[in-house]
This record gives sequence, structure tokens and C-alpha cells, in this order.
Amino acid sequence: MSDGASHNILVLGASGLIGRYVTDDLRARGFRTIGIARHFTAAQKMSAADLELPVMAMDVADLTQLIRTHEADVVVNCLGVLQDGPGSDTRAVHRDFVARLLQAIRDSHRAIRLVHISIPGSADEDRTAFSTTKREAERLIAESGIAHAILRPGFVIAPSAYGGSAMLRALAALPVDLPADEAATPFRPVAVEDIAATIAWLAARDVAVDAVRSVTWDLMQPQPVSLGGVIAQFRWSFGTAKHFRIASPSFLIDLGARLGDLTSRLGWMPPMRSNAIAELRRGVTGDPTAWMAATGIVPKTIAQAVGGRPATIQDKWFARLFLIKALIFASLVLFWVASGFIALVISYDAAAGILSAHHFPPALVGPVTVLTSLMDMSIGVLIAIRHTAAFGLVAGIVASLGYMTGSAVLTPDLWIEPLGALVKTGPAIVLMLVALLMLDNR
Repeated sequence: MSDGASHNILVLGASGLIGRYVTDDLRARGFRTIGIARHFTAAQKMSAADLELPVMAMDVADLTQLIRTHEADVVVNCLGVLQDGPGSDTRAVHRDFVARLLQAIRDSHRAIRLVHISIPGSADEDRTAFSTTKREAERLIAESGIAHAILRPGFVIAPSAYGGSAMLRALAALPVDLPADEAATPFRPVAVEDIAATIAWLAARDVAVDAVRSVTWDLMQPQPVSLGGVIAQFRWSFGTAKHFRIASPSFLIDLGARLGDLTSRLGWMPPMRSNAIAELRRGVTGDPTAWMAATGIVPKTIAQAVGGRPATIQDKWFARLFLIKALIFASLVLFWVASGFIALVISYDAAAGILSAHHFPPALVGPVTVLTSLMDMSIGVLIAIRHTAAFGLVAGIVASLGYMTGSAVLTPDLWIEPLGALVKTGPAIVLMLVALLMLDNR
């Protein structure tokens, strides 16, 4: 390690896939590293140097003060969002924030190197707001005159998995296959360790050295590989390489993307959205020669990154359940909304008749039927919205237990009716517990 290890490093977006790994790696190498994120989970925040700050809401003066307070010599920008939606604005995150950050670096009057995480590919291939705004940020950085390194990593292989990286693991674990043309898409990966090693290499260099003052590097394995090849490597790791699989038609992928866009409006962050599928079909290509020659880093291949250790049982469970999670939540939403709607609109007389047959006071039959139906539908709506899903699941469990207890006291004969409606409530409670335990994304 050179004397550059004394440099102070500010990592923005330190709770993400790349940001979290890079922050921890730089600290392990001896750099004084401050991790900044809007929110850390309890498991992520393991150091007093992990700070929760509303970075996107900061103006130039706030960012300047942040840089000066921590005497930053290197700023690593890992901030990014895949698609516009509630709370996510690609232009605000990728372009407008970078413009403010560049001005803040100038106003700090410090010799700072900006390391910016971007995307591979060329501008003429950009088709989504995600890629075009990323490219606008690159242009602003290149024109700024500030010492910088624009890093364009390929498909990132990391110990943790979010979004697209989790989706590919799921495809490898489940008995499904991509259409042949989708599987043939060029898709060069990079190990997150190589990204972290690159940032550490840059941080240890003098910011005034002309050779690395302004660089743009593609970070990925030099050997060509396809999307199908990446998934195949995960299959070998999971032990599913020889399993029977059903090819999924392209229209199902498009349908999944549209459904993903719809659920994103409810606050969820599904891996299958229109931007994700568009970027996946675009592929991942680049030329890592300049990066490898400058740093001396020999990037790991997909076989080394994935096959370096056998998949653990937690890896396998996560991969198998990742896409099933959406099915679990969708079924619970449908269960609660449909049951309430049927009792209130379609079979109101039958629902009210059950209460009347069990000697409920006539004055309470109507109100109880209406209120329980509305409660059921409300629980379904709460589960459908990401920010209220946990409350909705707990409410569903409490309501189910209440129905079971009330029936045992007031209508015990319903427990032995032929279709076993009340008996089936128990598995529904278990499914809600499963959903509650799977709610976290990170």
C-alpha cells in the first residue's frame, strides 16, 4: 500500500450492491472511508462512519460542507436508480445530482478525485432514461476539468444480490430457460472485488498524476460471454445444470416487465421492469484493455467469480424464492381483496345468511357483514403497497386469528363444513408469516 492509504474517501450510495462492498473493502485496506446513504438497514450499519444523510436533497452548499467536514480526497459516487417512479427520478439522481456534486468539489478548493460508477456501452445504443441520463453525467464530468475516473462495470457479480443479479440467480435455480435469442445476448461480467480493487488503486495515486487524472475504463472480463453463459455458470454452482427446463417465450418477459412497471407505482422495486429488460436485451459489451494495462488488474472470469465457492443452502433458498416472492404477495392481495368483494357484492345474502343462521342479532348482521368485507379488502390494499405491506400482513394475521377464534366460539360447526374454509385459514396465516419474513430487499 502506498502512502495514499492516508487519503480520506467519501462513498455516496454506500448501501447499494457496489457501494456497500466498496466501502467495507476500502476500510479493510486501511483507507479512512465514510459511507453515506439515505438509509442503511440495521445489518448494514456496522460502523460509526456509516452516515444516513438525505444526499439527494442536498444543495451545492450542503455538499461542499460535507466534503470539507470529512476532508475528502476521493469521492466515490455509486448513486443510481434504474427507472423513474415514486421516489425515483433518473435525471435527478444521475445528471442533476452529479452537476451539483461537481460544483461542490470545485467550491471545496480541495484536490479531489471523483470516481463515478457508470454503465458500459456507447451513447448511440442508449434507449432508456436510465442510460441516457447516465451518459449525460459522464459528459458533465468529462467537461468539468476535475480529476476523475469514470468506471463502467459490466454485469456485477457480488456475494450479495439485488435486482438484476438476483433475477439471474433465480433463473438459474428454477426450471425455466430464456428464449435462444435472449440467451445469446453478449453479457460480460465483472467481480465486485475487481471494482473495489480498482477504486483502491486510484485512491492510492496522486491526483495530479496525468496518466490517471482523467480516465474512462470498462471493467469486465476480456473473454466474450453470453447472458446464457452467465446463467449457466450459476446453474453449475447451484447444482441445477442438468435439470429439466421449460423455455419461456419472449412475450412472457414483456408481460412481466409491464407488471413490474405497474407494481413499481406501488413502491415496490421488482427486478423485471421495462428498463431492466431493455438494458438486458442491449447486452453488456466493452473493452477492458486500457483498465487492465493501467492498473495491472487481471479480472476474474465468470467461472472464477461464481465458481470460487460452492453455493450454500442460503444461496439456493434465496434464488429459488426470489421470483416466487412476487407470486406470494400477489396471491395474498388477491385473496383478501377478492374475499371481501365477494362477501360484500356477489354473495352478500349468503354471507349475511351465515350470521343470521347462527342467531346473530338482526340489527348487527348487516353492519358486521359490511365491516368485515371492507376490512378484508383494506388488508389486501395495504399488502399491495410497499410502505404499508408489513402492517397489512400483521393485520391479516390478526384478522385471521380473530375469525378462527370467533368461529370456534360462535359458529363451531363451520370448522367441519365440507370445503373446510376455516381449516384453510391456518395455511393462509403461515403464508402471511412467510411474506412478512421475506419483505426485506437488502
